[in-house]
Amino acid sequence: MFRSGARRTHDQGPAPEALRLVKVSKTYGSYGSDDSAVRALDEVTLSLRRGTFTAVMGPSGSGKSTLLQCAAGLDRPDGGIVTVDGTELTGDGEAALTRFRRRRIGFVFQQYNLLPTLTVAQNTILPLKLAGRRVDRGRVQEILTAVGLGDRLGHRPDQLSGGQRQRVAIARALVAEPRVIFADEPTGALDSRSARDVLALLQQAVKVHGRTVVMVTHDPVAASYADSVQFLADGRLAGRLQAPTVDAVAERLAHLGDDMPTGV
Repeated sequence: MFRSGARRTHDQGPAPEALRLVKVSKTYGSYGSDDSAVRALDEVTLSLRRGTFTAVMGPSGSGKSTLLQCAAGLDRPDGGIVTVDGTELTGDGEAALTRFRRRRIGFVFQQYNLLPTLTVAQNTILPLKLAGRRVDRGRVQEILTAVGLGDRLGHRPDQLSGGQRQRVAIARALVAEPRVIFADEPTGALDSRSARDVLALLQQAVKVHGRTVVMVTHDPVAASYADSVQFLADGRLAGRLQAPTVDAVAERLAHLGDDMPTGV
């Protein structure tokens, strides 16, 4: 079973931290004595409060996608502890981890990951179906209306624009009422107007629905929508920026690694 420092029940309330990483490391290509091994994460320790919007940024190869995958339980770190919503993601098998993800975690990806043969409504309720949970049709309609797709329930992905497809992905992430939503370059394939709309929806997920959003991005404009930015360089944390602006993020990225601190 998944482990928690103190076993929690529903009446104990949510954990004070939505996400916690303690000395998380991940190395790729480490078999044998090959010098090509890459340490993607190097003992990263990070804590994010509930109800916050955090952007994760860094140069290509800095470890930001690996950080997201390990934090979301999509990949297993070589060492360290990952805790989501007060529960440690160290289970007794992939099936248990999958069940946990379906209950507590939502995902928004750059390429939407929608099933082309399913309608907007069917794609949205898919996490509930996979988890064997009851589908509240009224709630689904409410969420899809909130993301601007109330009149597109019967459409299929190929009948939607890129921005609309990403809205479906956000609705799909929200419908299961996850504690944490992980977004991997969610605006990377969108035009600037659609990107702004998607980022505003992620902000609403935090401010209106009380979710925690962790977003990997390379775009300073996207990062400016977050409450804070965590920077990575060479698999290590390289600083933190509160209340980010586009200019401040761009300036920090330009000098990332010049005088890299050992912590945040």
